[in-house]
Amino acid sequence: MANHLSAKKRIRSNHAKYLRNRYQLKTCRTFMKKVKHLTDKTAALQLLPKVSSMLDKLAASNIIHKNKSAHSKAQLAKHINSLIAASS
Repeated sequence: MANHLSAKKRIRSNHAKYLRNRYQLKTCRTFMKKVKHLTDKTAALQLLPKVSSMLDKLAASNIIHKNKSAHSKAQLAKHINSLIAASS
């Protein structure tokens, strides 16, 4: 266990950042699952910019890798495009 006050504060702040990062990641994953389970193309298209923005923010703050963000966005767009092709 840490003895110095600054080390104790660092432990507290690291834990707070850890919880914030986990919350943001879990929220983004939940929205991604919502998009994947949608069958209505208009609803999916409305939700896509919000999810893309969340992924970009996670990548910018190094919570996820930038390539993972790009891959996830591409997969969601591919899913939505398949909805458009299937419904028209």
